[in-house]
Amino acid sequence: MDANDAFNANSEVLSQEDVERLLAQVAEQETTTEIIKPEGQRSKYVADDVQPYDFRQPVFLAAGELRKLRLRQEEFTRSLAARMSIYLRLEFGLQMARLQTLTYQKFLDSLQNPTHLTLFKAEPLQGLCIVEISTQLGITIVDRLLGGPAHAVNLERDLSEIEAALLDQAVQIILTEWCNQWANLLELRPVTVGHESSGRFLQTASHDTVMLVLAMEARLGECQDALQMAFPCYTLEPLMRKLNTNLENTHNSSSPRAASVKWNNRLDDVRIPISAHSPSIELSARQLARIRVGDVIPLDADFAKNIQINLAQMPKFLANLGTQENKWAVELTKVLKT
Repeated sequence: MDANDAFNANSEVLSQEDVERLLAQVAEQETTTEIIKPEGQRSKYVADDVQPYDFRQPVFLAAGELRKLRLRQEEFTRSLAARMSIYLRLEFGLQMARLQTLTYQKFLDSLQNPTHLTLFKAEPLQGLCIVEISTQLGITIVDRLLGGPAHAVNLERDLSEIEAALLDQAVQIILTEWCNQWANLLELRPVTVGHESSGRFLQTASHDTVMLVLAMEARLGECQDALQMAFPCYTLEPLMRKLNTNLENTHNSSSPRAASVKWNNRLDDVRIPISAHSPSIELSARQLARIRVGDVIPLDADFAKNIQINLAQMPKFLANLGTQENKWAVELTKVLKT
């Protein structure tokens, strides 16, 4: 190696300051991201504040948000199963099959043909949402509403106007129940816009709109088929913002309070039989045979303090017996643990 080669080799060695400057630049590139705005301006943002977006597989929910939403939809599924069982007076099994995001076109391609589609809005949210009930499940629900045994039928046809009108009553229960799941965040009102029997020519959103699809497996009598609900992503964005804000406030609160129980207004007109039962009195068969009109049966002093109050034949309270305004009355004194 001559003197010139030795000089060139030494010139390529970096000083300590050069090394630290390069490391600082690498660290800055890892923690910041450069964003090009529509006006052509370049701005740097913290990398954690920038959310990547895959246009080939669009997903508008983060993993944490999807998990929170899944818990809400599972609660909705259980609540709807109980509500429909009461309405149809027959067990209505419902289980969430999947919760996923699809483009609007892919969702339409996955629909059965024929099927029963209900278009609705959850005011004040924007956008049209869709409820799909398979024809077989829809006819089975209608059969049950008309007093039938809910036997499964294999009919590949559109629902008649009368069948669609009857099925719309069940759909209203589904929509109301879904809106009630968000009542603590936002008061929603379901409004039915129309019905369709095929998704082939349905145009409620652009083909690349991201939809959140909730697929459920419903079972009624001998029928077991699919029930789906689809929501545009921009429709759910206000709810997700409120949900995230609500959870952050709950985590930041130093003295968390128990959630208050909210009364369900749909129970206002439900009639529940209430009955009062006095403690039993034991008499021998001989004494019972000798009872005549006007006879006096001796009672214990605590007889009027142990009146049992039943709600729908289930013991719920203990009460004292008395009168009010010339009528027999009871005063509740204790709640029974059942």
